[in-house]
Parts: sequence; C-alpha cells; structure tokens
Amino acid sequence: MTASTAQGGPSFKVPASWPLLLALAALAVPTVITLGEQVWSKEAGAHGPIVLVTGLWLLWRKLPEMREAAKPGAWWLTALMLAVALPLYVFGRAYDFISLEVAGLYGVGVAMMHAQFGVQVLLKNWFPLFYLAFLIPPPGWLMDGITAPLKLFVSYVTTAGLQLVGIPVYREGVTLMIGPYQLLVEDACSGMNSMTGLVAISLFYIYLLRNASWRYSLFLVFLVIPIAVIANIIRVATLVLLTHFFGDAVAQGFLHMAAGLLLFTSALLLVFLVDNLMSYVLRRWGKAA
Repeated sequence: MTASTAQGGPSFKVPASWPLLLALAALAVPTVITLGEQVWSKEAGAHGPIVLVTGLWLLWRKLPEMREAAKPGAWWLTALMLAVALPLYVFGRAYDFISLEVAGLYGVGVAMMHAQFGVQVLLKNWFPLFYLAFLIPPPGWLMDGITAPLKLFVSYVTTAGLQLVGIPVYREGVTLMIGPYQLLVEDACSGMNSMTGLVAISLFYIYLLRNASWRYSLFLVFLVIPIAVIANIIRVATLVLLTHFFGDAVAQGFLHMAAGLLLFTSALLLVFLVDNLMSYVLRRWGKAA
C-alpha cells in the first residue's frame, strides 16, 4: 500500500505489518516497566530513558528515507534472527535475567526492521540501531570484573592525592578510613557507570551535530574513558572531604547524589569542549593544507 503527496512528491510505503508492531509493543511494554524498576532507577542505568527516547527519535526522523529505499529482507534471515532472539527474550523474562530479556527484545526489533526494510537500509542507517543497543544492561558478572580494578585505582589515587595535602585518610582495599568513618568505594564511584552514560550521550551528540567520521567518533569515545575516571576520583575526594569536615550525615545525604550529578554534567561539558577545540584545530589544519 502506497501514498504520495498532492504535488506529486516522492511516494512512501505505509507499514502494512501493524500486527507485528502490536506484537513487538506487547513484548516491549513489560520489559520497559522492568527496566524502570530494576535498572533505570539506579545510577548505573540513569541514562536509559534518555537513550530510549532519543534513539526512537533518530529512527523516526530516518523513516521517510528508509521507506523510500526499502526492499523487504530475505525471509530466512528474518526467521533465523527471530529464532535466536525470541528464546533469549522468553528465557530472560521467565528467569528474571534482564540483560538477556532486553537483548532478546532488541533482536526481535531488528528482525522486524529487517523484514520491513532489508539489509542495505539497516546497514546505511546503522547508527540509531547501534545507539539503541546501549539499552541492554551489561550482566553483573561483567560489570564486577570491570569495576573491581577501577575501584582500586580510584581508591589509590584519591588516598594518595588527599594525603599530599595533609588530609588524614588511609586505605584498605577499596575502603577509605578518615577519623571514625569508613567509606566504601562502590561501583557507582568507579567511573564505569559514568562511562556508559557519557559514551552514549557523546555518540548521540557527535552523530547529530557533527556527522563525524567513525575515526573521529572513536577518538572522542576513547577520550571519555579517562574523563569519566578523573571525574569519579574528584567525586570520591569531595565525599571524603565532606565527611572529614562536616560528618557522615552530610556526605551521605543529598550532597552524595548532587556530587555525582554535578561531576557527570561537568564531564559531559568537558567532552563537548574538547570536541569543539578539536573541530577548530582540524578546520585550521585543513585550511593550512
């Protein structure tokens, strides 16, 4: 079924697979509710709603172009993708493995888009699909393996830095001791949580405003890693100083969350600043060449 503008403009296909869209929505709604309860309500997944809304918006703005170039994908490839994705979704949903559940739902969505638009269109519009993959929560064992050395590093640098300026703080593993208080450097303070959100939002910014090459995008993504770790070192040091001068009640109250939000915003602004500086330098080099 097709439609065209009154002025004879380019025609576009009206989706005829609304039953499949309803089926996808039936799978997605309970998963989104679970994400809101288990993941997005925590600091590690706070970027999830932003990624969902902006990712769907990116797809929506690409729809006219995708419909124009649509060539339905091979049925056997769609069937193969569904044969992998649906069991993942069912298993994850049944046994409360949110990572598998979301990965399965993501696979079902990609399979349906493949059936509607074909491989070439998906490859051409790869970024929104890649960006939406940030909705898949990494499994706990993976996060534990990554955050453990980061927590040790953040603890060591924070302790060494504060001792240099005369603050009586000591460390045992990832526990910082100052006066009568013991502060545990948790996963949220390791830098990994900030890293995931910073990478996702930075990629969205680069794609939307810069339309940059993948090499430049990769450069900024790698730049996010040290920025996130440094921001969290400053965060932990700030909380230690608050505990030292004002007590544990002040440091663990509203200021604990406020420090995290402030440093995340500062790190994001620093990424934007570096991007603008690099863009300026590259333009000057281009003119010189």
